[in-house]
Amino acid sequence: MKKCIRLLEIEKNRCQSCGMPLQFDPQGGGTETDGSHSTHYCSYCYAAGQFKEPELTLDAMQHRVRQLMRNRNNPWYIRAYMAHRVPMLARWRGCKRR
Repeated sequence: MKKCIRLLEIEKNRCQSCGMPLQFDPQGGGTETDGSHSTHYCSYCYAAGQFKEPELTLDAMQHRVRQLMRNRNNPWYIRAYMAHRVPMLARWRGCKRR
């Protein structure tokens, strides 16, 4: 049961741009304009209250996620699952594929 609760916490606390669990962010999350840590975005995606790459598309983010997972030697089904999850994150909801 403890393992399930831990997995739910990790799932709930993901970057809403790339899907990375925020607990694995070395800087503890991105920053807001006032310098406080963001509770929704990681430091790779978000800093000073704005996205680091505002022109990034949904397709480009899905490709990036697949590449990062490939570099970490994750199996194809994990890469496919994580890329499939990207459109469900807050930054990408409502975005259309290009």
